[in-house]
Amino acid sequence: MTSTMDNETITSGENQRDRFYRILPQLLAEDDRLAAVLAEIGASYVDSAAARAVSDRLINVGIREQLLIGVAGGLALTGLRPIAHTFAPFLIERPFEQVKLDLGHQGVGAVLVSAGGSYDWPEGGETHFGYRDVALLDTLQDWTVHVPGHPDEAEALLRTSVRGDGRVYVRLGGDANSRPLAGRDGRMQVLRRGTRGTVIAVGPMADRTVAATEGLDVTVLYAATIRPFDGETLRATLDAPEVVLVEPYLRGTSIAEVTRSLAGIRHRVSGLGIGPAEARRYGTRAEHDVLHGIDEAGLRRQITDFLDAAG
Repeated sequence: MTSTMDNETITSGENQRDRFYRILPQLLAEDDRLAAVLAEIGASYVDSAAARAVSDRLINVGIREQLLIGVAGGLALTGLRPIAHTFAPFLIERPFEQVKLDLGHQGVGAVLVSAGGSYDWPEGGETHFGYRDVALLDTLQDWTVHVPGHPDEAEALLRTSVRGDGRVYVRLGGDANSRPLAGRDGRMQVLRRGTRGTVIAVGPMADRTVAATEGLDVTVLYAATIRPFDGETLRATLDAPEVVLVEPYLRGTSIAEVTRSLAGIRHRVSGLGIGPAEARRYGTRAEHDVLHGIDEAGLRRQITDFLDAAG
């Protein structure tokens, strides 16, 4: 598949975003309770022939992100299950008041599906960087947050999400692990056992984290669902009170969750991810990874320094 939109090109095999567009008409056809709301982004990717039979529940409001969430809230109040989609900064940051009021305050559910990860299209610059999304949702109540690391995980988590009634955020990114790693129960998966500490890799960070910790005596856990946070698995597998979080969004977002999970246990925690300082150069996605220290070499250096500081 090769297609272009918003100066972005999708040329490789199916990524998470491709999978979402492919299965969206299927989901609508399978459940007449579902309705999809778009804000121009993705409208031309959805197969028009496949979507024809469900076109009355496939709504494009144009570039009006506040309206995107408002319409989703209105549909939910009528008993429908809305799926709202656009890039992460346009889905969470720009219409944050509508997310808070039209969904949260109204007490209704929706499935928000983002694309673009933190900087999948670096040429878009700061307006298209979406690394604050999970931290912002943490200021609201009762959100489930999925960060799939593979297109198969994205589809499974999306199918599970649309069957429910709650407020769910599915964060799609361009990076992917080589194979799906998530379990069926939303719990963290144990990728490796060790005795000097625990490294938690979230979503697409798994492969590079496993490579970065090769030869280090650490437990590596994998999370594709980060809210609610699976503190039970963390406590059950904890052999040393040193915890490193590797997240593909704002650095340190889940530190408070680790602290709550390990209440009563003396521990140290380090959060690795995207730094808060604005990057005023476009660069490539790989160059941004290096800048923020979440490439393989950067992760190994920071994890090793953290463990060595423990003595």
